[in-house]
Amino acid sequence: MSARPLLNRRLDGLGTTIFAEMSALATATGAINLGQGFPDTDGPEEIREAAVRALRDGKGNQYPPGPGVPELRAAVCEHQQRFYGLSFDPDSEVLVTAGATEAIAATMLALLEPGDEVIAFEPFYDSYAACIAMAGATRVPLTLRAPSFRPDLDELRAKITPRTRLLLLNTPHNPTGTVLTTEELGAIAALAVAHDLLVVTDEVYEHLAFDGAAHVPIAGFPGMRERTVSISSSGKTFSFTGWKVGWVTASGPLVAAVRTAKQYLTYVSAGPFQYAIAEALRLPDAYFDGFRADLQRKRDLLGDGLRAAGFEVHQPQGTYFITTDITPFGEKDAYAFCRALPERCGVVAIPNSVFYDDPDAGRSQVRFTFCKKDEVLHEAADRLRGLAG
Repeated sequence: MSARPLLNRRLDGLGTTIFAEMSALATATGAINLGQGFPDTDGPEEIREAAVRALRDGKGNQYPPGPGVPELRAAVCEHQQRFYGLSFDPDSEVLVTAGATEAIAATMLALLEPGDEVIAFEPFYDSYAACIAMAGATRVPLTLRAPSFRPDLDELRAKITPRTRLLLLNTPHNPTGTVLTTEELGAIAALAVAHDLLVVTDEVYEHLAFDGAAHVPIAGFPGMRERTVSISSSGKTFSFTGWKVGWVTASGPLVAAVRTAKQYLTYVSAGPFQYAIAEALRLPDAYFDGFRADLQRKRDLLGDGLRAAGFEVHQPQGTYFITTDITPFGEKDAYAFCRALPERCGVVAIPNSVFYDDPDAGRSQVRFTFCKKDEVLHEAADRLRGLAG
């Protein structure tokens, strides 16, 4: 056999994801899994029934249209107008994808070439690193530092070079829970315009901004409509993560570019579920308000438990996740801590160090998810209190 490694060198070091590793550990030990961010209850019953109805009516059981079914593309446009006042053409400015993960992959593959640089907030969701690598580009981290996890805009300005092709944003931000302010977004938009940069923004937690914080899409800022690719999905908003229904909204030329790459990845997916998510996006405001309030309550429930157990807790403004620090326990290595945690007290969490290019930047940070039943969060908190002893 050839001495050449089997794995493409661009993907070297990007083996099994931390989520697969820790979820397998949860299964093997019977531990409560507060690592991977998926709910343990399904979303609205009427939306599940809408999927069943689509299946029985023969909608989407064969290949749906490449850009997505017209009903969903129209619903996405209505959603963007309803919540943000943004207007899109459902025929040319919306693309349905296999979740936000495919949308990110297709966007990176479409818009980047070898030698391009991508500035992204660090810690970053692990697929960003893989997708940038697959496109042959170079990621340039802008580190969000504890305890505030706010972007240093002077540092961002300094990192822009002639090779910078795009800024990859994530707000509300996983894993820190930071929600970018209007002032921060305005400054980032001004830099993008001044340097003629593309902006790709992952907004999957758009309906999970807490304590009065508001998600504001950067696409609505001056000069940004024609240079922004906005990505979102149904999984985090409607608690049907397994359906994998995501979407891109952008100007026609940007959507055409992303569609060119996307059609050679999955081509199409989730046919019947697309019809159901079209109905979900049209749910009344009471659903979105109640969903957000319930997750904020769960955040507080778990946060109180983590503080009682002895963790330093960084209060998130959004998402499913709480970032903590383990130094109060005299510990510094979050990865070793998380590997041992199931045996110590029967709980699984994720070490934030895996989301950094420089693991030392997040060496002592551990992420927990709170998108679980109340009784699960209470039991996890009770187990974790054993650490305080």
